Amino acid sequence: MATPTAAAAAATVFRLVFNVPKDHLAACKKAIFAAGAGRYPQSNYTECCWETDGTGQFRPGDAARPHLGAVGQLEQVPETRVETPCVGKDVAKKVIEALKKAHPYEEPSYQLYKVEDLE
Repeated sequence: MATPTAAAAAATVFRLVFNVPKDHLAACKKAIFAAGAGRYPQSNYTECCWETDGTGQFRPGDAARPHLGAVGQLEQVPETRVETPCVGKDVAKKVIEALKKAHPYEEPSYQLYKVEDLE
């Protein structure tokens, strides 16, 4: 495996956090990793992530077309929260695009945080 370049080491690192129903977890991870998520600068590891299980909750509005549940009804769904690094803005944009295509919800729940390096 090639050693990461100095440019990759200097790139901004983001942390993508998203929730997904368990039955779509594998497809979402495959999509985001193919788009470049899960790698750290100056590392020989890929497909890195953290997963925790929990319960997602939402109430679809009148104009919603929910994948699960019904308009106006409160829904609770077993979901997995995934956290993974994205190195560089371009990679982060591609990863979010891939997540939106693979995720079953019309509005996937995700956040993107900039990671600060204190060294």
